[in-house]
Amino acid sequence: MDKGNVNAWDGLLGHLEMLEMRAHEAAMKQQEKEQQEEKLARLKARVEELRLQRDELRAKVDLQEKQLEKEGATTDPAQASPKAVLQWKIKSLQAMLQVFHLTGISGKLTRHGTCFCISTAYEGTYLDSYYLDLLTKSEVQIYRHSVPPFIPLEQIAKQYLQTDIRRFLSVLSDHLNAYAGRRYQADQLQEHFSDQIKGTLQRNSLCNLLVFNYNVSSGSKTFPFNARLLYGDLCRSLPTEVIVSCTSDAPASLTEAATAHSDLFRRVPLHKAFRSFSSAGETLDGTP
Repeated sequence: MDKGNVNAWDGLLGHLEMLEMRAHEAAMKQQEKEQQEEKLARLKARVEELRLQRDELRAKVDLQEKQLEKEGATTDPAQASPKAVLQWKIKSLQAMLQVFHLTGISGKLTRHGTCFCISTAYEGTYLDSYYLDLLTKSEVQIYRHSVPPFIPLEQIAKQYLQTDIRRFLSVLSDHLNAYAGRRYQADQLQEHFSDQIKGTLQRNSLCNLLVFNYNVSSGSKTFPFNARLLYGDLCRSLPTEVIVSCTSDAPASLTEAATAHSDLFRRVPLHKAFRSFSSAGETLDGTP
């Protein structure tokens, strides 16, 4: 075989190897996509199951509260002693503790009142827990807590603590879980996609404002994208306002990509959005 034929044969083998490698990569991506879809289906089923349990718990709480109110109504308020009022509050708290254990809120009675623990989680990952000591004497008071200072605890307490402890704990839990979810997404983005983020991801303490830059390639050039995510609803872990912009000299296709990214960031957790870019074959950070 002459030299020309050898080179052609080597070139053909090299091309076949490249095609096999691409086919293998495509198969792996398809397998990963199917696994993610199966996991998502399981998570959705679990969410629905937990929602049913939550509704059952709420029904039990409502029933027990009505029973407690009925028992309290049989007693003349003018004749009720401070001890009787305290016993009624303790009984009410015990009823709540029995039905809160599946909602991420647990608690125990103490000498002075009740100590609650609010556990946070995001996408099945348990995160931080926060503690709240309540005094249950003439009026309910916050004795001490580990809630971060940027969570509007005082405002929530002023609105619900004296009239509806269950609502107070539920709203506080929503704030803490949403904050934990936003922080988790930012941490995941920095941990797993630091090679795609240009510079430092900027965020405030509450993680309700994120600003970062990343590069997208078109042909042989790279163009910087700037993303600004605002979380106007502090009880949500997805942004209410997203602005993704690119430079004025970027081709029209990248302007359309910026709009698509903006829409995706509103609907999908941040780290999952970046993962989907890679799965879809988008070129970030100038990688060919």
